[in-house]
Amino acid sequence: MTASKPQDTLARPDQGSAAAAPGPPGTAGSAHPPAKAPAVASGAPSAAEAAPPSVEEQLAVAKQEAAGNYDRYLRAVADLENFRRRALREKDELRQFAAVNLLQHLLPVLDNLQLGLAAARQEADAKSVSDGVAMVLEQFKGVLGRSGLKALDPMGQKFDPHVHEALSHQPSAEVPEEHVLRVVRSGYTFHGRLLRPASVIVSSGPAKEAKG
Repeated sequence: MTASKPQDTLARPDQGSAAAAPGPPGTAGSAHPPAKAPAVASGAPSAAEAAPPSVEEQLAVAKQEAAGNYDRYLRAVADLENFRRRALREKDELRQFAAVNLLQHLLPVLDNLQLGLAAARQEADAKSVSDGVAMVLEQFKGVLGRSGLKALDPMGQKFDPHVHEALSHQPSAEVPEEHVLRVVRSGYTFHGRLLRPASVIVSSGPAKEAKG
């Protein structure tokens, strides 16, 4: 009776290597998973958006701003010139018509002077004529006083070179030295400002006796 040979349970080397060999990519038998492509972030700016404006674009914007600034400059210069001309015109009108109110108050004085002159030609009495002239003079002074004119009456006052004009010196026993002896021409102030100094004769004190 012949003995049977035991079956070989070991796999052959070529069969084991064939089972372990990797298959094509993506197959179930692959040893490594397929490589994934890198994901692109959805919020990242594109190359065109991230690029700064070109020199030509910046120059165009600068020219536009410069043109706007120059236009505003021309408008401001024109407005200033118009204001200057208007101010000069208003100044001339004010200077021309500033005396209207005064002249309106002087017209009655002019009328009374004409009436007084006509009466003086018919009157033989000098006193009535002088009274009429005095009345007109007071009316005239009143009109000027209401307009800001004030007469200076320095009679007997100490001589003040700021408001008095000395014409000469004369001796006087009644008026102290360097005081106004006589007013030759009245002075006037207008709203506190000297308009004309008073022309006066100043006392030099008592007359000195000549030595014999």
